[in-house]
Order: sequence, then C-alpha cells, then structure tokens
Amino acid sequence: MNIVLTGASSGIGFETALEFTLKTENKVVCIARSADKLRKLLEIARGINPDCTLLPVEFDIVHDDYAALVPFLQQRLGTIDILINNAGQLINKPFTETTAEDMNDMFLGNVTGHFNMIKNLLPLMQAGSHIVNISSMGGFQGSIKFPGLLAYSTSKGALATLTECLAFELAETGVKINCLALGSAQTEMLELAFPGYQSPVMAFEMGKYVADFAATGHKFFNGKILPVAVTTP
Repeated sequence: MNIVLTGASSGIGFETALEFTLKTENKVVCIARSADKLRKLLEIARGINPDCTLLPVEFDIVHDDYAALVPFLQQRLGTIDILINNAGQLINKPFTETTAEDMNDMFLGNVTGHFNMIKNLLPLMQAGSHIVNISSMGGFQGSIKFPGLLAYSTSKGALATLTECLAFELAETGVKINCLALGSAQTEMLELAFPGYQSPVMAFEMGKYVADFAATGHKFFNGKILPVAVTTP
C-alpha cells in the first residue's frame, strides 16, 4: 500500500509509521516539520526492517507550498491508498488566558492543515482509498471536558465535523473517510495536557491500532467518528 502520514516525528504518528514499515511492500511517506526527528524515524525503521520504504518529508501542512509536495508524491507513489491526518497542536490554558490568536493557531494546525492535505492529495486517491483524521476524545460530543483544553478540544471537534461533511461530498469518488477520537496514550502531548498522568495505553499500542484501522476500517465504516478510549482522560 501507498501511505501518507502527517505528524510522523513523534508519539502516535511515529509509532504508526513504524507499524506500516514492518511490511516491505508498503511505501510510507512520513511528513513532519522536524527533519532531525524524521531522520531518527528512518534510522529506527531501517533497523527493524532494512528493506522498508520510508520516505521522510520535511513539510508544514499549513504554510508550505503544495505545488512542490504533490508532484513528489505523484512521482514516488503514483496513487495514495491511505492518508492519515495525524499532525496536531495543543495549548493548555484557562479560558480567561486563551487569546483569539491561540484559537486561530489551534484551528490552523488541527483543522485547516488537514483540509489542505485532503484538498491537494485527493486527485491522487481513487475508489477504495481511505482518509483517516486523528481527533481526540476532547472533541467527541458528550465526552467529559477538561479545563485548559478548550481551544484544543474545540478544534478537534471541528475536525470530526469536517469528516462527516466530506463523507457525503466524496461519496461519488469511492474514497472513504473516517475519524478516530483517540483517548489517552503515553505521549509528549499527553504530558502537556495532563502533567504527571500515566496512561495504561502505550504510544506503540495506539500506533498499531491506527495502522490496522487505516488499512481495513474503510471496509466497514464511512463518515464515522469512532471513540478509541479505555480511560478518562
């Protein structure tokens, strides 16, 4: 399969990328803003499977030029079977200290960037391709909300709604799209949101789940917001 994954430099994205590279036939394009972390990812992936195809791409999904990215993907992959929109940002501030700029930053990183990816990469996708948006239980309607995470949770809720809307917009293309509202997994972002909290789910476990769902979930779901959580948070 040909896979494009954003936010691949750490946490769940990092582990998802490694899971995909276990199969030599997969071609995995890993996108992130940190070239150093992408080099580390490539080093580890080759250490696990020397025959893997992992293509690290330093790219900002909000600000960089897609006119350069899309031809590269077309040349190296041809078509895209899976797009995982995992990149994300988090601000932990009380509402009274949260600024309009904070809100704009959250929506740019957690919604607009993913909109950009889908908009520009859709021409490389075909019937049977699968888009997976990575949201959070913080953005899942009816879930418990936590102080300090208003901007983050609101943006993740918007990503879920984007998923539902696009499922109808893309129906005629045969491209499926779903959204995973992830609960806690032991990552740097979790530590920022809940300092000192230890999740019972490790990042590599969640990464394996995301990879497995991306490969098979479109056979059973489309336009769905699926909670993936065993604890609160």
